[in-house]
Amino acid sequence: MSFIAIVILPLVTLLSQSKQITLREAIIIAQKQSPDYKTNLNRNQASFWRFKNYKARFLPQLSLNATLPEFSNSTNRQTNDAGQDVFVNQNQLLLAGGLSLSQNVALTGGTISLYSNLEKVDLYGNSNITNYSVVPFSIRYRQNSLFYNSFRWDKKIEPLIYEESRRDFIETMEQISINTCLRYFNLLKAQMQLNISKKNLSNQDTLYQISKGRFKMGKIAENELLQMELSLLNSKNNVTSNTIEVKRTSQNIARYLELNNENIALEIPDELALFDVDINKALEEAQNNRKAVIEFRRKRLQAENELARAKGSNRLEMNLIANLGISQYGSEFNNLFNNYNKQQYIALNIGIPIFDWGVSKSERKMAEANLDLTNNNIEQDKQAFEQEIYLHVLNWSSKRDFLLTSQKAKEIADKSYDITKKRYVLGKVTITDLNISQEKKDQAIVTYLNSLEDFWVDYYTLRYLTLYDFINDKKIEVEDILYN
Repeated sequence: MSFIAIVILPLVTLLSQSKQITLREAIIIAQKQSPDYKTNLNRNQASFWRFKNYKARFLPQLSLNATLPEFSNSTNRQTNDAGQDVFVNQNQLLLAGGLSLSQNVALTGGTISLYSNLEKVDLYGNSNITNYSVVPFSIRYRQNSLFYNSFRWDKKIEPLIYEESRRDFIETMEQISINTCLRYFNLLKAQMQLNISKKNLSNQDTLYQISKGRFKMGKIAENELLQMELSLLNSKNNVTSNTIEVKRTSQNIARYLELNNENIALEIPDELALFDVDINKALEEAQNNRKAVIEFRRKRLQAENELARAKGSNRLEMNLIANLGISQYGSEFNNLFNNYNKQQYIALNIGIPIFDWGVSKSERKMAEANLDLTNNNIEQDKQAFEQEIYLHVLNWSSKRDFLLTSQKAKEIADKSYDITKKRYVLGKVTITDLNISQEKKDQAIVTYLNSLEDFWVDYYTLRYLTLYDFINDKKIEVEDILYN
């Protein structure tokens, strides 16, 4: 069996068992089961639950607190009415329970709570005594700072973080398209290179057999026959190396798509319909859809938040606690709900730094410097953001022309090689001319595949940069995610 048959027969069997796939199908698979998609989904879900947590913090929180039971039998030191420390034996059982309802107030930055409580204490010893205490109603307001409201800043920042993550999910889906496209063309080019090398091997084998006959007839020198044999050996080596490359790239895309079959047969993607992209339209859609615009606002607000925190905490600290309610205690449970006692409490704590070696000032200045740095970085990022889109739109307009040119060059190189090969068989050109023509043909095919890859990668990059589908003239969106 000849070497050609040994190579081609397994290939035919392999292709019969391979999985046929197009570029669009590969992208759909990657956007449903690739590792990048799973990571993207997990990250988006974490952001979703963070936002749910933020929303829940501004809803009423109801909680139950209970002590069931607390028993103590020990000797403890206490101070009596005369101001003397004495040791007394405590043998008691405590049962307590209470309900509390609290609500964070975004407008002021404090927390208001409503609670009730009931306690029972059983004293054991020479005489058993039972005492009760009840707080039917008590309302409390607590605010840690009168000059810095963290809730108000959360109301501004957290929705931006969530919107940023939502847009990031869509962007990552488009990035998955780009990653899939690169892997797809890596395998496609490897397969095409293998096909080229197999075809070249077949041609070289035929030409070598012809050259041996011509050498016996004395029509060519031994050096030309040796060059033809060397070309045949190089073709065999190319088939081997290209076969390995096909195996590597097929494993790469199969792992990314999580396919069980590594024998993948790819189709050469068709060209897209020609469409123009207006730079102003691209910038407008990018500013409306990309996460970067939300990220700019979020970073600026976070820096302003840190400055407000530094100013509110380092000059004058004021904490407010207020409580209003009713209570009663006694040894008879039935008498607890008569003639309540008032509970009134208010405290305003003030802290004024007099001399702190410039700690407060330095923290405030650091926050101001960080805000200035953030604003400068945002302006630079904005310029880079717009420039990237502008340059890519300009680049996109030339890709179609370059693709058409490289396709035409491939057709010319193929035709030129066929003519040169026929002329070599007739003895009208040298082996050097034939090798040069073959190299040009092979290079033209590689150039065409590279230009086709650039064309499709740039198309999906355009979608990624703007999150806009210019073919269907609509904003790119993804299906709603169901959270369990």
